[in-house]
Amino acid sequence: MTIQTFRTIQEMRTQVAAWKATGLRVGLVPTMGNMHEGHIALVSAALDQCDRVITTIFVNPTQFGANEDLDSYPKTEKSDSAKVATAGGHAMFIPSASEMYPAGFSTRVIVDGLTDCLCGIARPGHMDGVSQVVTKLLNQAHADVAFFGEKDWQQLAVIKRLARDLDIETEIRGVPTVRDEYGLALSSRNGYLNDEEIEIARKLNVILKKTAYDIAAGGFATDECMKAAKALMKSGFSHVDYVECRDADTLEMIDKAEGRSCRIFAAAHVGRARLIDNHLVN
Repeated sequence: MTIQTFRTIQEMRTQVAAWKATGLRVGLVPTMGNMHEGHIALVSAALDQCDRVITTIFVNPTQFGANEDLDSYPKTEKSDSAKVATAGGHAMFIPSASEMYPAGFSTRVIVDGLTDCLCGIARPGHMDGVSQVVTKLLNQAHADVAFFGEKDWQQLAVIKRLARDLDIETEIRGVPTVRDEYGLALSSRNGYLNDEEIEIARKLNVILKKTAYDIAAGGFATDECMKAAKALMKSGFSHVDYVECRDADTLEMIDKAEGRSCRIFAAAHVGRARLIDNHLVN
């Protein structure tokens, strides 16, 4: 299947307008590239619900902090485009940094309340960078629906809130996390891991599932999360940024589930990779 590639905002907008003029429903899948089956699941979800699907690739510099992996983040445009085309995607939007952030750019997008916890603390400025670039992509594409993975649950919550607060008409939908056969959430950063580190990484899902079960069974979340953090370190993780139980919508810290919709969140380091995951507490 031939796939279109847009390098400029205007090219994308012109095509989207033409599609919509004929009554077609347009889906958007924002990514940073280095595609894996988790990304393709987003494309597939979009194809199930939309007539035309645009997948974006942009390694956004404003969501990387000092000493993070911006320079080394894998760039695999050719193979990414091939994977999206094979999945049935219709177009790619692959802008340059100057197209996204022209000279004199000075606007920030900050979502209070949802960004001052979890990765918002562990990676200062990261969530503001995500809010900024996603707001731009939503405004640039004018898609009917945009699709994001639930592995990045905090990001999904932030994007839903900014779309609501800024009256962005694009509907935001989450897509369930894709995992390997052992339960490890798929991530581009998994590629940094050697075989031994992969075995350690797979314990993250196991420990979080047990913690979610223990909290749902009546355990105090603070105590169970502390146990989980210790278990992760004992399993071979070099550092744990957080293990916390929070409200699924507001991200408010929770100590007793008691029928509330909540999730257990974790971020931990192994080798060169920082891994995140979350599980529903039910």
